[in-house]
Amino acid sequence: MGKGSNVQKAQAARERNQKKQGKSDEERKAAKAKADADASAFCCKLCKQTFMVNAKPPVLYLHVTSKHPAGTDPVSCFDSLKDFDPNDPKGLKKPAAAAGPVKPKKSKKKEENLEDLLDAGLSMGKKKKAAKN
Repeated sequence: MGKGSNVQKAQAARERNQKKQGKSDEERKAAKAKADADASAFCCKLCKQTFMVNAKPPVLYLHVTSKHPAGTDPVSCFDSLKDFDPNDPKGLKKPAAAAGPVKPKKSKKKEENLEDLLDAGLSMGKKKKAAKN
C-alpha cells in the first residue's frame, strides 16, 4: 500500500518548517566561533584593541602612530608589522630589491648546416646500398 494523502501532506509540512527554522544549534555555534576568531584576528598588545582579519598593515601602523605615544615600536603592538616599511605601504619597492643578481640568459645553440655535418664525417640519413657489379 502507498502512503495516504495525509501522510504526504504532513511530510511536506515538516520539510517546510525545517527550512523556516534555519540553522541548527551546532551550525550557529560554529558560525559564532568563526566570527569571533575573525573579529579578533589582530589584537594590539598594548591597548588590546582588536582588528578584523582583513586589516592591512598600513591600517595597523596607523593605529600605532595615532593611538600610542611617539616612538612606540610597531612590533610591540603587532607581530605582523615586523617587516612593514611605512615609506612603502604597498610593498612595491621590496620585491625589486629582493630580486638579487640578474642571471644571464642562456644563448641558443647554433644550428649546424649540412656542410659542417659532412665535414665532421657524419652522414645525413640512411646510407644507400652500393650497386653490385
